[in-house]
Amino acid sequence: MYDAVIIGGGAVGCAVARWLSRYRLRICLLERGEDVCMGTSKANSAICHAGFDAPVGSAKARFNVEGSRMMEALSRQLDFPYRRCGALVLCFNETDIPRLGELKARGECNGVEGLTVLDRDALRRQEPRVSPEAVAALYAPTSAIICPFGMTIALAENAAANGCEFRFDTEVQRIRRQDGGFLLETSRGPLESRTVICAAGVHGDTFHNQLCEGQLHIVPRRGEYCLLDRRDGGLARHTIFQLPSAMGKGVLVTPTVHGNLLVGPTAEDQEDKGCTATTAAGLRRVAETASRSVPDLPMRDVITSFAGLRAHLDGADDDFIVGESADGFFEAVGIESPGLSSAPAIGRYLAGLAAEKLGAAEKDDFIAERRDIPRPREMDFAARQALIERDPAYATVVCRCEEITEGEIREAIRRGARSLDGVKRRVRAGMGRCQGGFCTPRVLELLHEELGTPMTELTKCGGESRLLAGRTKEVLS
Repeated sequence: MYDAVIIGGGAVGCAVARWLSRYRLRICLLERGEDVCMGTSKANSAICHAGFDAPVGSAKARFNVEGSRMMEALSRQLDFPYRRCGALVLCFNETDIPRLGELKARGECNGVEGLTVLDRDALRRQEPRVSPEAVAALYAPTSAIICPFGMTIALAENAAANGCEFRFDTEVQRIRRQDGGFLLETSRGPLESRTVICAAGVHGDTFHNQLCEGQLHIVPRRGEYCLLDRRDGGLARHTIFQLPSAMGKGVLVTPTVHGNLLVGPTAEDQEDKGCTATTAAGLRRVAETASRSVPDLPMRDVITSFAGLRAHLDGADDDFIVGESADGFFEAVGIESPGLSSAPAIGRYLAGLAAEKLGAAEKDDFIAERRDIPRPREMDFAARQALIERDPAYATVVCRCEEITEGEIREAIRRGARSLDGVKRRVRAGMGRCQGGFCTPRVLELLHEELGTPMTELTKCGGESRLLAGRTKEVLS
């Protein structure tokens, strides 16, 4: 019997786990994938939004601004990448300039600081490569970029250090009430809990509808992206938006904390909650729309494209649902943009509600900090030399594109990576220009050495995504 079971190992679920692990409770996080950060949290714009776009008084506005204010300190505490680069919302028509003023006023009502409307000349000083068609822009200095994998994994590791149990490859199939608590039927057998906190992304409506009176319907909204080589990362200093539409914030151009340039996303509603395929038409639309913000983007330098799904609530008032929706059942539903920015605040809020419901006391020995895997490429010579003296594996570069060493990969596996993508999310081996073309064989060998898993059983991302069919010259049955 658990005191609390969390469903979903994305940014919100791991944030709940981290803050709930402050209390003297037996808690468990269930994730249908083989690792944390397997859904929406791994395929998004990687932006900590300032909070000027959300409607005044909405849950989106509240949690976005709170989360944005928490993020920098949290990044230092848990050691994940964060950079405040600021954001620009471009206006291409003089008649639309009042809309920038409306966004500014809305943001100020939401508590966003430092918002300014820039004229053409001021905009050029801030962002020299921006389109000459842009006549004005809203400048939001508190907008930032982060690493979504880094944040989610950091939250999960900190929660685990404080006693939270994680169960992977465990799909919740049904929840029902039992003896004042809940029985969760899973793909790996039943579990009992006094409370349930659901952060299941595009599947959140399924569990809501099993326990709550009002029925919800989530429409997966697919967004396609292109990632450009690191040599193009300096083409934009800020996150560059165009004026938002009813479908969201639109196609953006932004630097990443790792030095790349990211463009996207599209916004296409679909019913399939598992389809993250990219399309020629969608990627073409990304390139064409982004080029209006920053002309002559070198799309020949795209090193990968991907798509993510946002959990859009159909027929709702375009807001998050966060709270206790039924006795002992807490949830975060409809967490689309700005969900990543809001995750720390949502996690803290839901953990507080659940702890109060359970009458839990805070721990005296809560571990508030966590250190990331050492990154030799970011160290000065003396620090790198000291690290290599402690562990010579940090002297052997495996991923040449990103300069990732054997020591980093082995540590990633020891911390929980069980697949090629698990390693990639933790230390970026395979995320560079060749997309793993050079380093994949060695990463597989290291996974085999550390885990003892047969090479033919190793996967790209869990499940049936095996990479090898057998050994050369071996007779296959």
